[in-house]
Amino acid sequence: MRLKRATRSFARSSSGKKAVWLFVLLIGFMLSINGLNVLNSYVGRDFISAIENKDAPRFARQAWLFVGVFGLSTIAAVMYRYAEERLGLLWRDWQTRQLLDRYLEHRVYYQLQETGELENPDQRIAEDVRAFTTTTMSFVLMSLNALFTVVAFSGVLWAISPRLFFVAVGYALEGSLIAVLLGKKLVGLNDQQLDREANFRSELMHVRENAESVALLNREGRLRERLVRRLDELVANTRRMVSVNRNLGFFSTGYNYLIQIMPALIVAPLFMKGRMEFGVVTQSAMAFAQLMGAFSLIVTQIQSISSYAAVTARLGRLVDAMEAACTGERSPIRMVEDGDRLTFEKLTLFREDGRCLLRELSLTIDPGTRVLFASHSGHAKAALFKAAAGLYCAGEGKIIRPSPASLLFLPERPYLPKGTLREILLRAEAAAPVPDETMMTVLRKLNLTQLVEQVGGLEIERDWDDLLPVNEQASLALARILLARPRFVFLDRLSLTMDPRQVTQLYELLDEAGITWLVLGKPGDSPHLFDAVVTIEADGAWTMR
Repeated sequence: MRLKRATRSFARSSSGKKAVWLFVLLIGFMLSINGLNVLNSYVGRDFISAIENKDAPRFARQAWLFVGVFGLSTIAAVMYRYAEERLGLLWRDWQTRQLLDRYLEHRVYYQLQETGELENPDQRIAEDVRAFTTTTMSFVLMSLNALFTVVAFSGVLWAISPRLFFVAVGYALEGSLIAVLLGKKLVGLNDQQLDREANFRSELMHVRENAESVALLNREGRLRERLVRRLDELVANTRRMVSVNRNLGFFSTGYNYLIQIMPALIVAPLFMKGRMEFGVVTQSAMAFAQLMGAFSLIVTQIQSISSYAAVTARLGRLVDAMEAACTGERSPIRMVEDGDRLTFEKLTLFREDGRCLLRELSLTIDPGTRVLFASHSGHAKAALFKAAAGLYCAGEGKIIRPSPASLLFLPERPYLPKGTLREILLRAEAAAPVPDETMMTVLRKLNLTQLVEQVGGLEIERDWDDLLPVNEQASLALARILLARPRFVFLDRLSLTMDPRQVTQLYELLDEAGITWLVLGKPGDSPHLFDAVVTIEADGAWTMR
């Protein structure tokens, strides 16, 4: 049902018209290939019979026909493959874009990460979509091709020997049933294998991304234990798959060997009795092989079918998780976007174990009011920070805040994605372009102009996490805030990444830009810099002075 919905949505999309034409073209090439295969069976029959009868003129004529049919078959097969790959790529592109949109909207990516209910959503979007679209295309086309082959060659085989036709049907049905019984375990094993591979790769990526810290702290031993554990899980699951494939291999190999001799066992006695030409024997072998290939699709593709079933199930769980994240229960904390102020109305926040972090905070912060939220509890400050951003669910109350464009957040660890300086300094949704002079003025105020020269300008792409120390990363993130000019900005423990002189300079720049700053810190963090200090006690009670 989900496959049917996905196919219908794709057909109705902007890419659907092109996809339909490619599919029609595929059917045309498929019919051509089957027609040429039937023609080839008759040409081959007459070619062998000409050799048997030592008929040189007929032999030459059939040889030329053979070459012509092979040439046309080559063109049809190559174009068929080209159209199939183009259609598969078109579908993958559309399907991936759909999932990316759903993954990024409503912060679904964050909710999936927080719940931990779904492993490796990134791999499902990147790898499983590719496998799903290409394999679906392959199976649909193989099924249609099998249907056309049955129609094309059933008449040929029936004309040669009705008995041989019934043997082909019975042999294929029995073989398919045995293949399903032997291979059904592969569905679950393939599903687990995909996660085992992703988990092992994730651990290796962790080592690469934290290479310096690992080397400084000599953590290789602990990381090796984790890597070896992931590898053991992967290898153990692979061994189980190899065992199942071994049993399938015994059956499918013997099954395919018998196909080669079965038509000769039935048709050869008729030739020996002089009831047919020798060319008919070779024609029967070809027709039988074509028909068995069509009837035995499950036997020949059981491993691919099991992998496809696993991929389909994984994508289904991804879509279900995304839908649940979008339509699930909302946080008890009501978020209202209204006006130019930030208001907390009886905001209460809890830890996962139910302990109260903040009890009934009621406070209105007007533009220009600089506030320090001071607490010795890192959990309380982190919960308030996330709640103001709409990311915290364990609580109740109401938050009235400006639009997302007017309220920005700077976490303790700044986030600078790979890209150019221009891309990380400017918001993607900026209404108007920002002149280079304005950007350079802000960078100059933060003593970052030398950085621009060091990296080669505003248009050079870099990996900023590897290139810059944490304090310079924080300065770049602050430059982005100064260029965005929101009404409010939440700053999380700047003293951990910047020295006091830099922090004071930053506050002055924010005041100069007319940005109201709210800081998460500790009691005693230069209270003279603030208009108000909200102190959060260990039991969740709060006071303001």
